[in-house]
Amino acid sequence: MKSIALATAALALASLAGAALADDMNTQAGTAAAMEKCYGVALAGKNDCKAGAGTTCAGSAKKDYDGMHWKNVPAGTCTSIKTPHGMGSLTPMKS
Repeated sequence: MKSIALATAALALASLAGAALADDMNTQAGTAAAMEKCYGVALAGKNDCKAGAGTTCAGSAKKDYDGMHWKNVPAGTCTSIKTPHGMGSLTPMKS
């Protein structure tokens, strides 16, 4: 009788863990899909990835609001982000 109860409890726990993991993966996928690259809004050393020759990746921007470096922002907000050099852009800009 104890074996059946333990097996039932283990199965219930495994089901809950699987559901929680699936929910977490869906949330992460939804978050990633809800972001877009926004050029010209990153501060020096705060860009999210590579832009042009001589750069590596995240944190490589040498100056604020460089139009060749991008930052991930919530989808639909990029072109409304105001900087001292103008608005954010969905495509690379001349610095």
